[in-house]
Amino acid sequence: MVATRNHPSNFPPPDLSPSKAVATRPKSSPAQRWTHTPTALTLLWLFVSLPLVAWDSAYVVLRPHTMPGGKWHRPVFTPYALYGTVDYMYGWPAYESGNGFTLAQASLNVLETVGYMGYLYIFWMYGRGQCTIAEGQQRKIGGAWAGLASLFGFSLSLLTFSKTVLYALNEHFSDYHYIRHNNFSRLLFLWIIPNGAWIVLPAYMIYAFGIDILQGLSIAGGDQSSKPAKASKPAGTSNSPRGALKNGQRLFSNEATPIQG
Repeated sequence: MVATRNHPSNFPPPDLSPSKAVATRPKSSPAQRWTHTPTALTLLWLFVSLPLVAWDSAYVVLRPHTMPGGKWHRPVFTPYALYGTVDYMYGWPAYESGNGFTLAQASLNVLETVGYMGYLYIFWMYGRGQCTIAEGQQRKIGGAWAGLASLFGFSLSLLTFSKTVLYALNEHFSDYHYIRHNNFSRLLFLWIIPNGAWIVLPAYMIYAFGIDILQGLSIAGGDQSSKPAKASKPAGTSNSPRGALKNGQRLFSNEATPIQG
């Protein structure tokens, strides 16, 4: 006869109530705050180019008084006596023929200069921090002013770039009518390099401001995986469970583990 051993009492059923399970939510990473900081090269270019563009615009708008023989030519506009012989668009041939392209471009120069001055005003008035980049400290613009400054910088850089490219294309499709009388070395040092600076540097600024705008849009859209968003995330923070565990935080499941009888 087979006997069975009876346990004095049955095992109690497992308690699956949520109150017994301890769950700890990972702390959310600090809210990312987007700021705009112009690069050192951007500021340097603006401080160099703005006076030159204002000087160039004044020469064109005030012709013929600023041209050789004019009452305002000396001493401020004396260098244009040479440049007017390199690029006839700035000399007597274009002026006497009634070519209005140079004056139209100068009108855009005025708009461009006023816009860049507005950008610098926002940078100086609403930026925070010291503008001593050599010491590792940079002036930052936050909030809505950061978005406005970036939009200003990107739009104006695109204007400068497009305007200069248009000037070069106009000369190309005109069979180089106003510059073909120069030899190559004279053309290179007095026309290609000076005008090329207003293509290369604005192209760099388009890239720099564009990266800033993409960064702000990525953060605003909650895209934490994009490169712009990662670039602005504070160091040592993560939204993933693995990152939370690395920070010393434990995650527990709300589901109880069945007890094996």
